[in-house]
Amino acid sequence: MLCGVSQNALAGGDEYQKLEDKINELESMVLELKKQLAERPKEKEVIIKEVAAKPEKEMEESPEKHTYAFGGFVKTTASFSSYSDGDLASGSAGRDFYIPATIPVGGDGESTDFDFGAKESRINFKSDHVLESGDKLSTFVEMDFLLPPGGDERISNSYNPRLRHAFIKYNDWLFGQTWSTFQNVGALPESVDFLAASESTIFERQSMIRYTNGNWQFALENPETTITPYGGGGRIVSDDNSMPDLVARYNHKADWGHFTVAALVRNLEYDQVGNNESTSSYGLSLSGKVMVGEKDDLRFMLSTGSGMGRYIGLNTANGAVINDDGNLSAIDSTAGFISYRHFWNEKVRSNFIFSQINVDNNTDYTGLGVTRSARSIQANVLFSPVSKITLGLGWLYAERELESRADGELNRLIFTAKYAF
Repeated sequence: MLCGVSQNALAGGDEYQKLEDKINELESMVLELKKQLAERPKEKEVIIKEVAAKPEKEMEESPEKHTYAFGGFVKTTASFSSYSDGDLASGSAGRDFYIPATIPVGGDGESTDFDFGAKESRINFKSDHVLESGDKLSTFVEMDFLLPPGGDERISNSYNPRLRHAFIKYNDWLFGQTWSTFQNVGALPESVDFLAASESTIFERQSMIRYTNGNWQFALENPETTITPYGGGGRIVSDDNSMPDLVARYNHKADWGHFTVAALVRNLEYDQVGNNESTSSYGLSLSGKVMVGEKDDLRFMLSTGSGMGRYIGLNTANGAVINDDGNLSAIDSTAGFISYRHFWNEKVRSNFIFSQINVDNNTDYTGLGVTRSARSIQANVLFSPVSKITLGLGWLYAERELESRADGELNRLIFTAKYAF
């Protein structure tokens, strides 16, 4: 639902005085209207139109413009999941959408799960402002109901909202939480799942300060380090970084499509008792979309680096491992996907996606229980009977292999119904 408004922003005592003056002016207009109607009863309709048009004309002539929008979508998802090596526990995020690192490996036999929910539904609020000075200001806040604790499927199926985006844009500057500058959202394949090509996609939302100058973008972003203990074991999440992550990005658009080149430089840090360990990290990513004919398109992403960790594949591999000297050693990884979208007609389209990540672990440090590789293929059919409504049916096959060469497979059939507003 959209509404456009033109008004002075209320800030400070002077602005409140302006509002009061405006109210007094409107009261005078009402009195004038009553007087004229009493004196000229045969011209009521003309007088009403003249008085009503006065504030509208003032709004059109105002140098400031303000628009507000409320949007989002309602989405229901049902899925059948078959695992080759054990069961995925109820409540796991991997039951809501495909997360490569959650595929069971080395379990006891096959298992099948059915899941049904609407947690991916989201709502957002946006505002755009052209100030009297000509400066442009905008805000955006969005939330959905995936991942946070507090929900249940026992009685009410209630779930807590979680913050997705919250940022301010002032001319060429952005302040707040949104997609990482290292990520190219425009290259993401269309999927019935929450995220397609999960193992190979640069995917991160976080707080940042971003500057945009034409095709170039530069950002300081929230740092966080994920670490594998020496010999393997549970992930260590360190918030000991002393410097923000640095990202530079170049975007190019043309009639044939678009592409993006992005570079990430950061420092991985971990404070232990009496010892502060750190190591440098980098990542490079090339992504884009190429039009094929009038409507079809080919989308791709190729990323490689040392210590990318949480930025790639939903943290399939950590950024670093503690070596035998107690120091941090960055973990190398390379990942990529390719996706083809085909329109069968105006209402029906399909997407075919292949995705893979390879992790170069030093098993002397990580042990053999860490992920060596993960890959998936997907195919879907999306039907939009009317504008903003999409019904989707998709199939996902994925497998994960450990350094021990043990592996596990996932087959998932997904149905979705979505209405965007």
